[in-house]
Amino acid sequence: MTEKGYFVHESAFVDAPVSIGEGTKIWHFVHVLAHTIIGRNCVLGQNVMAGPHVRIGDGCKIQNNVALYKGVTLEADVFCGPSCVFTNVLTPRAHVERKDEFSETLVGRGATIGANATIVCGNQLGAYCMIAAGAVVTTNVPDFALVAGIPARRIGWVSRSGERLGEDLVCPRTGECYAETDGQLRLMED
Repeated sequence: MTEKGYFVHESAFVDAPVSIGEGTKIWHFVHVLAHTIIGRNCVLGQNVMAGPHVRIGDGCKIQNNVALYKGVTLEADVFCGPSCVFTNVLTPRAHVERKDEFSETLVGRGATIGANATIVCGNQLGAYCMIAAGAVVTTNVPDFALVAGIPARRIGWVSRSGERLGEDLVCPRTGECYAETDGQLRLMED
């Protein structure tokens, strides 16, 4: 760590102005573009690109070869698997300028995105959802949903700790109880 409280590898590029939280590690060949905000205790793996105007919450882990474009917001504790993809426009053409059409993409707290998954812009990923490796997300994903396939469909529910829930909706790791109402899952409070 540097005297600033975070680590930036010598091969990384960090444009100004940016905000980087204490305990964050930025590794080989990363490029952080201007006006990007990175929270505390994050890890940006090799060859990550973030920005401009991207927000990364505390505790996020972004694996190798991920690009976070303008309009992407990761809430706290999001995991982005290697080479997952965020799109920024719905109908790209090389010969048509569409930089004013970038869509917002919000990834909720504690969400996990598997390796090589694609998140089509303009969709919201709910808190603690889990996107299977290779899935293509074309619609909003509810909190705690487990989605897989092309296009991604809900195949189950997961707990905050990432365990697949059975019919009883009790987390096998923590014992937390969940309830399903109208196609949504919520954690039961004591």
